[in-house]
Amino acid sequence: MELQKLLPQVRAAVIESGELIREAWDKPRKVRYKGRIDLVTETDVAVEHDIKNRLAKILPEASFLAEESAADEPLNDLTWVIDPIDGTTNFAHQVPFVCSSVGLWHKDRIVLGVINTPIMNECFYAAAGGGAWCNEKQISVTRNKQIEHSLVATGFPYTIAEDADEITDRLRRVLKESQGVRRLGAAALDLAYLAAGRFDAFYEKGLKPWDTAAGWLLVNEAGGWVTEYDAATDFSLYSPTLLATNTLLHAQMAQLM
Repeated sequence: MELQKLLPQVRAAVIESGELIREAWDKPRKVRYKGRIDLVTETDVAVEHDIKNRLAKILPEASFLAEESAADEPLNDLTWVIDPIDGTTNFAHQVPFVCSSVGLWHKDRIVLGVINTPIMNECFYAAAGGGAWCNEKQISVTRNKQIEHSLVATGFPYTIAEDADEITDRLRRVLKESQGVRRLGAAALDLAYLAAGRFDAFYEKGLKPWDTAAGWLLVNEAGGWVTEYDAATDFSLYSPTLLATNTLLHAQMAQLM
């Protein structure tokens, strides 16, 4: 598979699908709830359908694992892993931290990733071995070695009501040691921002494969490191926790976890 030839086609497809998000931005939302605080809009469904149609033309032999239509299907040897709108709650409230995330799983790893932010006009993308990029510019993680000078991102799972004590205890530790903590509400974007050197570290529990597939590759290609909270445990798409850093801060962040 020639990833460097495939990447521009996939990038264009995801950007073109992002026009559906832009077109819907100022229109009324039709929202339904999948859980107490887990919502989906008609735009999520429309974007997923559009992206899948475009990707099927690029790589007809690949299957799909997408948030709104195939949440329980297993990964095959060649699978697109898709979140049509990461940050749906942001989208519903017109907060611009909204992105589409597409990763390509090949055999045992993610080999291609695209994260597009249609409202902010940034597209982050990577192919295995080709570095990480944003809008034609190569990006890389920070070189910060001190946690007290670090900006850390996190997110809260849909199980926040049940896990509030654990999550706030961990957040308290990070707040005390770091320069600050940010919560964008879109894990794919958190990972893209880490790859671009805007965050020094990111952690969250309870993420799904479509939240992390593209961003995992972006961070690795930008010189970062992704594990579970226990840094001795390699990250996988089905890991219960995720810790991503610029590599230099990984041991310090893992201690706080």
